[in-house]
Amino acid sequence: MSAELILGPMLRHVTQTSATIWVETDRPCLVEVLGDTTHTFCVDGHHYGLVIVEGLSPGTTTRYEVCLDGEQCWPMLSATHPASVIRTNSDAMSPRVLFGSCRTAAPHTPPWTLEMTIDPVGRGVDALYAYALRMIDEEPSEWPDLVVFLGDQIYADDSSPRTRARIAAARDGTAGDSLPPELVRGFEEFCWLYEESWSADTERWFLSVVPSVMIFDDHEMIDDWNISAAWVADIHREPWWDDHVFGGLMTYWLYQHLGNLSPSDIRDEGILDALLAADGDGHDILLQWARSTEEFTGGRDRYRFSFARDLGRVRLVVIDARNSRVLEPGHRRIIDATQWQWVVEACHADVDHLIIGSSLPAFVPGGLHDFQLWDAALCDGSRVGRRFGEWLRRTLDLEDWPAFGASFDQLVELIHDIGTADRANAPATISVLSGDIHFSYLSEIVYPREMDSRVHQIVNSPIRNALRPHERLAMRFSMSRAAIALGRVLRRSVRLRRASVQWRTDRGPVFENCLGRLDLHGRNATMLLEQSSPGDSGTQAELREVFTVDLVAGSRQAAPPRTAQHQPAISPSPSP
Repeated sequence: MSAELILGPMLRHVTQTSATIWVETDRPCLVEVLGDTTHTFCVDGHHYGLVIVEGLSPGTTTRYEVCLDGEQCWPMLSATHPASVIRTNSDAMSPRVLFGSCRTAAPHTPPWTLEMTIDPVGRGVDALYAYALRMIDEEPSEWPDLVVFLGDQIYADDSSPRTRARIAAARDGTAGDSLPPELVRGFEEFCWLYEESWSADTERWFLSVVPSVMIFDDHEMIDDWNISAAWVADIHREPWWDDHVFGGLMTYWLYQHLGNLSPSDIRDEGILDALLAADGDGHDILLQWARSTEEFTGGRDRYRFSFARDLGRVRLVVIDARNSRVLEPGHRRIIDATQWQWVVEACHADVDHLIIGSSLPAFVPGGLHDFQLWDAALCDGSRVGRRFGEWLRRTLDLEDWPAFGASFDQLVELIHDIGTADRANAPATISVLSGDIHFSYLSEIVYPREMDSRVHQIVNSPIRNALRPHERLAMRFSMSRAAIALGRVLRRSVRLRRASVQWRTDRGPVFENCLGRLDLHGRNATMLLEQSSPGDSGTQAELREVFTVDLVAGSRQAAPPRTAQHQPAISPSPSP
């Protein structure tokens, strides 16, 4: 029997002259794309390949096929989607960047497409699926040049009914320890989550033509992952934790992080070469790496999950805000000093637009900023205050950048340094893209002194995991005037100063499933938010514009007219 694709092809890292194509196959084989080949490698019985295609020309569109052991397996004979292509970058490109976070796996048919207010177990219409459907009728020149997934590509602690049934059948009630029933266990079950999330035909085609980058958030592992030192101590007492965390890290490297890396980074790192050279199964190689990443004790540099990507005159820097934290009370940082220095150097680039990606928002709305500052101070205070503050931190997920006050201040200072008026080549815009909080909004960040760069916090969350009504109500309260006043009182009670910059929720909040988009042309930049909804047939999906903002004019200016390619606008959710 010939080898077959299980997942992929996924178009990952693209430059002006190269591209990487990721696949998972059902057996060992030789993978070929455009004449470049690689052998698959094996981890715990699963087979993967990453083809590095080189020698491409800048600014071109090249159709590709995938062959396994010389037999074409992609596109599939029954495929109804356009051909898969590689569109290389160029110096003069005007990139279009999609972004979002929090996407659960579920069918695209009722009841899973119903709104949360109608069916409490529904997930809403998948915005990624809706965008891919629209692309089918577009020319490749209209397609996005990159999609940035900002966390929670899978839910290891809240899997779909299909995966839960598969897990229940495999375990057959013999888990043998205190592992929570909603949590996946080990490498194999993590693989099932990725298979379900990326195997549907339309999304699979989308990932074969749009380059993608990905960074994890907590649900790729477990809720509250690395929220505090106390949490880490508690979780390490659980007998199931090692199997869970090592499986999560191993699959993250295989399914997500490997594709973030450039060919030169892959060669310098050496993990892929070691897996390819392994005699048989490379499980122990990747397990050793995962163990060293999880059990970091100092004395050396941590593994860097943060990365950068260039698209012409646009630089994207994605920060690991989850696994490189310093959690020592009184010295908390959302990213350690060595990796922060890498971020600083990566952000200082001669570009027209700088995009900083972080799964967690830096500039949170309403009273959330001051409330997180206050809670962090409680956790560093008296014993009684520490216990209450820690309980509150975990209960309310108080772990955005303000919960790491020193890191928040560093980010504010970095953005000021890059965009200040005394720099001749400051970017026209600096955009902080984030997810996590399950509603979308846009805020312009105003500094005390005039800047050459316009600065915005832009959050798009979820792609598909809409909040339930009572959760929306709680989030609306957190953005209310009462919550702002309460947060201010609490912050002052622990003698902390207000932030040195100001912001408000200029657009949003929008609680429905959405995708965000940046259109960047020269020194111009436009941000578009689109919401997914059921199509006329009831089983399809479409996107409708929620708002459009000219980022150079500033989000507090009037939005520009819609272009012809946009869907008719609908009113955004009202602000509280």
